[in-house]
Amino acid sequence: MDNHLLRPYAIFKSYFWLMSLARNFFFFLLLVPLTLVAQLPPIGEWRMHLDYFAGKAITQSDKMIYCASPASFFSIDKTDNVITRYDKVSGLHDIGINTLSYDASDDKLLVAYANSNIDVLYKTDVYNIPEIKRKNINGDKNIYNIFFRNKKAFLSTGLGVIVADLEKYEIKETWFIGDGGNNVKVNGFTADNNLYYAATEEGLKTAAQSTSNLTDYRNWTVVSGTANLSSGACKDVVNVNGKIILLKNDSLLVNNNGNWNLFYDDDFEMINLTVNNDKLVVTEKKGDYTDTRIIVLNTNGVIEKTVDKRDGFAHPLQAVADGTNIWATDLYIVLQHKDGNSATETIIPNSPYGSLDGDMIAADGAMWVCGGSVDDAWNYQYNRTGLFKFKEDVWTPINQNIPAYQWMDTVYDIITVAIDPRDETIYAGSYGRGLAEIHADKSFKVYKQNSAIGPTVGDPLAYRISGLRFDADNNLWISNFGSTQNLVVKKADGTWKAFTTPFLINENAVADIVIDDINQKWIVSPKGNGLLCFNHGASIDNTSDDRWRRYLFGKGNGNLPSNQVNCIAKDKDGFIWAGTDKGVAIVQCTQDVFNGAGCEALIPVVQQDRFAGYLFGNEDVRTIAVDGANRKWVGTRNGVWLISADGEKVIYRFTEDNSPLLSNEIKRIAIDPKTGEVFITTFNGLCSFRSTATEGTDVNKDVLVFPNPVPPNYNGTIAIKGLVNNAIVKITEMDGRLVYQTRALGGQAIWNGKDYKGRKISTGVYLVLVADETNTEKTVAKIVFIR
Repeated sequence: MDNHLLRPYAIFKSYFWLMSLARNFFFFLLLVPLTLVAQLPPIGEWRMHLDYFAGKAITQSDKMIYCASPASFFSIDKTDNVITRYDKVSGLHDIGINTLSYDASDDKLLVAYANSNIDVLYKTDVYNIPEIKRKNINGDKNIYNIFFRNKKAFLSTGLGVIVADLEKYEIKETWFIGDGGNNVKVNGFTADNNLYYAATEEGLKTAAQSTSNLTDYRNWTVVSGTANLSSGACKDVVNVNGKIILLKNDSLLVNNNGNWNLFYDDDFEMINLTVNNDKLVVTEKKGDYTDTRIIVLNTNGVIEKTVDKRDGFAHPLQAVADGTNIWATDLYIVLQHKDGNSATETIIPNSPYGSLDGDMIAADGAMWVCGGSVDDAWNYQYNRTGLFKFKEDVWTPINQNIPAYQWMDTVYDIITVAIDPRDETIYAGSYGRGLAEIHADKSFKVYKQNSAIGPTVGDPLAYRISGLRFDADNNLWISNFGSTQNLVVKKADGTWKAFTTPFLINENAVADIVIDDINQKWIVSPKGNGLLCFNHGASIDNTSDDRWRRYLFGKGNGNLPSNQVNCIAKDKDGFIWAGTDKGVAIVQCTQDVFNGAGCEALIPVVQQDRFAGYLFGNEDVRTIAVDGANRKWVGTRNGVWLISADGEKVIYRFTEDNSPLLSNEIKRIAIDPKTGEVFITTFNGLCSFRSTATEGTDVNKDVLVFPNPVPPNYNGTIAIKGLVNNAIVKITEMDGRLVYQTRALGGQAIWNGKDYKGRKISTGVYLVLVADETNTEKTVAKIVFIR
């Protein structure tokens, strides 16, 4: 058992101490501008960007509704509708919800994950019960249902019944109650004063609670086939005010002195049963949700309340009732609420949705994330999620679900995006349906055969766009995967040109594009084709001076560690970093690529734990991003590394075990240059980490010290941003005495609020002196400490 402190998201809203500060130190405030940051996490902290659109499970306490999506869950206060999200940042130990349930007798919320991990939330703590997840057991370990009694949780699983002790937060025992002691899927579990009842795939089974050894299957009695109860699987069993009610063959049966009589029946399929305040809430559907409804039954089997598809409950999965209120989670809508005769509310916390497997770029003060995907073999996934824009803490979808973009229904698998720096026009690349051009007024055009973009060899109706990048002259370069002319440019004047790579390229495979400092195009060629470099000379249209080079495995061929190149990035020195399935290579001689065969890739050696080795030599490097300090964020199938600018030192190593990282399998990394926030898409979703480096500029501009004033008892990082690139920063007292000196990471310096001897700074006003390396670009700021 392990426990974490349940933490709310870190939001700087310290109004009370600011009011006190204003009364007592008003003259200081005149010197220092105050800036409140609403949602951006502090430096060194994480935040999650999980999918909260689809529903999974729902439960309630007297005050709260707890609603789960497949990724995580949130609560909504019944009185004021305040939403609180829960995830690994706030103290949870895992991601991917199977079900959750609230124990009213003990005020505990149990969360069962898809991997059979368990968290129990009690007051401000989160207690982890990982035994089922960790134990190597053959069979189905999924937790399907939860029943509470006497500070224990009885878990209905694919193995049998697992009993968890909620005082010691550990697994107490496992009851293998299948025929012959084998595994059997248990769909539901309950108890009365004398018996335990298990609804299993082998029928209803009971056992006396007084039995000393319930792990022995012989102490369980199969009731199905006797007492008016037919044999065969049972879907659930519940206790409603002392009445044991069984769900079998979409009918509800009640136990009447050992006989099972009809309690309620209709012509719907019953999806789920929930007991609330001596009422039975039944979620129902017909066929493939051609008709749906939620009914509330009293203890006599009489319907007291009904809501249905006409009320907006189109795909309900589970519901709870509280007086006149019905709350339901839906296959496509995470939470719906109806109170009496009022209109149905849809409650969806703002979030992206879908797999988010595609490209991710920072542009126009926003993070753009592609929702489309391909698999490792570059096959279609027919993903219509579109793309998302994240700006000012709001996710905005651009896909077929938005009326203005309904035309995107036919533009699936959007895996790459570029933003025109002139007018913010969006170019979204579909792997199969061409290039979409979307203007600010939402007008659009889709380029396929009406352009130089070519069809796929062997699939003439497919126009696969797999990489997009603008050059310094506003020409849009396009990877046209599978076409005989697989590099295309849409020039700034709107005309087109297509190029054929002069190498034998398997499937004409091309992907991500990076443009170096001398306007050469570097192109990933997946499927084991290596890395391509293209120089079109002085003119795009004049092909006579075009030059190509291909980098492959081995010395003399380019010296890549492998032909399987997954990603590329250009750093602040103009070097090209290539990530392969066997580590990293760096092309430093970009100006000499075509001067003979001398310009080969360097495979760097990194020093870690007193041992030297090739950088990520055993890692499948999936993505590389360069931050404002020229450090490299490297994503692999085993987590994320931050390495120094020269690639010789590991600064951070994040995994799903030592951090809130959602999965070790990394797909993409992109960095917001202004804030230093590092966005990481993983197999389990999108998260971000507020790093220390931002993009530097040629001049000090809008220098900001944050937090400022520094509140009492603050032990976090202080950021000084808006600085000239790699500035020298000195902190002094008002009389000029040096307190601390550091160098900016790109455009941002960080400080722990201590002097050069490690002592905390005293109350007062301090100067922040900033200068570039030549001492020509200088500025001064002030910072206030309140101890």
